[in-house]
Amino acid sequence: MIATALTIAGSDSGGGAGIQADLKTFSALGVYGASVITALTAQNTREVRAIHDAPPDFIAAQIDAVFDDIRIDAVKIGMLSRSEVIDAVAAGLERHGVTRVVLDPVMVAKSGDRLLRPAAVATLRERLLPLATVITPNLPEAAVLLEEPAAGVEADMAAACARLLRLGPRYALLKGGHLSGPESVDYLCGEAVRRRFAAPRVETRNTHGTGCTLSSAIAAYLARGIEVPEAVERAKDYLTRALRAADELAVGGGRGPVHHFHALWSASEAAQ
Repeated sequence: MIATALTIAGSDSGGGAGIQADLKTFSALGVYGASVITALTAQNTREVRAIHDAPPDFIAAQIDAVFDDIRIDAVKIGMLSRSEVIDAVAAGLERHGVTRVVLDPVMVAKSGDRLLRPAAVATLRERLLPLATVITPNLPEAAVLLEEPAAGVEADMAAACARLLRLGPRYALLKGGHLSGPESVDYLCGEAVRRRFAAPRVETRNTHGTGCTLSSAIAAYLARGIEVPEAVERAKDYLTRALRAADELAVGGGRGPVHHFHALWSASEAAQ
């Protein structure tokens, strides 16, 4: 049987992030993807123009419909904009006994538009973080969760990562992409795990959906039965390759998407 993963996230009408990026990533990594849409966004590579939240009871209905019929090996959670939505998702995970959960605490889009209402942060912290196998905040998101200034140098990241564990997840992956330097460094910490992951920084403006892609890649590898540290290592390698190929696509006039299917086809091949 094929491994299966469920993404619970918002829809990106531009196709580069959210549900669309998650399903592309699942497919690229050999995993069947199902989806629960928490919000519709009117966005492109430049901006988010509007957000239409799905009603919490409809989100619950989507979750139940999927789990009542399809074996789900891992769940990735992305954009959840309101406390009521977070409560509905948390209740659904508890109802169906989900044990592999990757939570990407999406707060702000690459365009700078806020996707998580400030009042919902406490609900996210209290209801979902304790249910997560892995959380994947970037430095600004971690600062909001920890209610402290963002780490400004790599030396502060390991300590911040350890503090994230106190909020309840089994593992925390703190992403250091906001720092400067020749490498992009992430820290993974768990009860008995401390690992530093470094990859050469890719010079491209086409970074739309990188957080969604990394977290859904981790979920895909967990769905395939791979343990968290190796799943993170493989996911980071996949994202690095997708970033290196991003400029081939030339999609949109702003921050374009990464190339999720870089291993399957190149832009030059598709144009023939």
